[in-house]
Amino acid sequence: MNCFVLVNKDNKIKDKYYKNLKLVEVLNVLDKKTKVEEKTYNAYLELKKFLEEKDIIIGIDTAYRDEEEQQETWNYFLEEKGEEYCHKYVAPVGYSEHHTGLAIDISLKKDGKFLIDNGDLFKYDDEFKKIHPYLKEFGFILRYPLGKENITGYNYEPWHIRYVGTVTANIIYENNLTLEEYLTKFGGVLVVNKEKGITSFDVVKEVSKTLGIKKIGHTGTLDPLAEGVLVLTIGTFTKLGEDLTSLDKEYIAEVEEGIITDTLDITGNIIDKNNNRVSELENLITSFKKTYLQEVPVYSAVKVNGKKLYEYARNNLEVELPKKEVTIKEIELLSSTDKTFKFKTLVSKGCYIRSLINDIGNALNTYATMTTLIRTKQGKVTLEDTYKLSEIRKNLHKTYQIDEVLELPTIIVDDETANKIRTGQKISNKYDIKDKVIFKDNKGQILGIYELQNNILAVWKNFV
Repeated sequence: MNCFVLVNKDNKIKDKYYKNLKLVEVLNVLDKKTKVEEKTYNAYLELKKFLEEKDIIIGIDTAYRDEEEQQETWNYFLEEKGEEYCHKYVAPVGYSEHHTGLAIDISLKKDGKFLIDNGDLFKYDDEFKKIHPYLKEFGFILRYPLGKENITGYNYEPWHIRYVGTVTANIIYENNLTLEEYLTKFGGVLVVNKEKGITSFDVVKEVSKTLGIKKIGHTGTLDPLAEGVLVLTIGTFTKLGEDLTSLDKEYIAEVEEGIITDTLDITGNIIDKNNNRVSELENLITSFKKTYLQEVPVYSAVKVNGKKLYEYARNNLEVELPKKEVTIKEIELLSSTDKTFKFKTLVSKGCYIRSLINDIGNALNTYATMTTLIRTKQGKVTLEDTYKLSEIRKNLHKTYQIDEVLELPTIIVDDETANKIRTGQKISNKYDIKDKVIFKDNKGQILGIYELQNNILAVWKNFV
């Protein structure tokens, strides 16, 4: 079941959606049989119980409708209310959220009976508004909110709730979004504490599944062996991928001396042994604080002649390994034994810690292989800012804005300037910006990043 499926006036439900749809049959407020998607119904029961403790009694008026039932609904309201009413409140066959099984029209119980007429329900709008803030805790959103009619295509319906899961429901509520806006315009940065044993792509796939957003990217690969800070860009913020990838990164690595593997880390096959260290370790480590040409490891995704290096390695093909200029900005020996050592380093974009360790081993006249690696920082983001995948699944995380992860000045502008930025106009540099600046409106919404061009600020990346 895809709880993020978008069905509206422009998006018809697809036949394949029904393949994994599991419905349960229940009685509605009129003691008539209706159906609800199973997970949605369980969440509804929890919401209902919670509201009863607050002396608010709700019931299901209608939920899942097949095409025949939707046609009957359309015909009924067309006869009773007219065509204009239908276009505001009733979806044509195939375009109704009720086909998903995820949407529920709830009723209120007043004076011993449930209300089913929309006019009667509107009289209790204040009570519905008491319910709306609680919906997110149970995975529901108000599907057709007031003031968003031009986006959803339907008038405000305080009774129409839709299940999307607690993580997404909280994001939508906190950012005052509709489902349409969330799926197409939402942007954020999520900082994951990647665990050992999974790939960066595995993390992206899991987060995409949890959030229901396909457009997610990571900003600096961590190998399966590695742990720590993995910065993900979501939705519209994926355009910041290159900027976040280029930020300096800090690592703590542990090393075993005397062996070398084909992957330059402990997960690979040992190809030689040598434990004849001739240099003093601490002084040599310090000497690597420099800029130099680093050879890219053969087990990497860097492309040579259109083919990734690891493809050459896996097929036992010879290839000349490229070299890239990297800068080791800080490096410090943390501990050592006669066979191992541990160090912390701050490096520029493109630096492979496995290659750095191999270079250190060569300088020691021995072999050195990485055994553990933790990325502790990327730009201004540290391990303390990260969340495990298990926390993200439980909605125990924060989605960051770009001004929280990029080291750029942030300015809140007035309405007139905000409108200029929304339309991509250049603005004067009255803020004395030297390079780039993040602009926000007075409601805290990110408008875009501008850069200085001939003493005028021009759009660099826009988010509206």
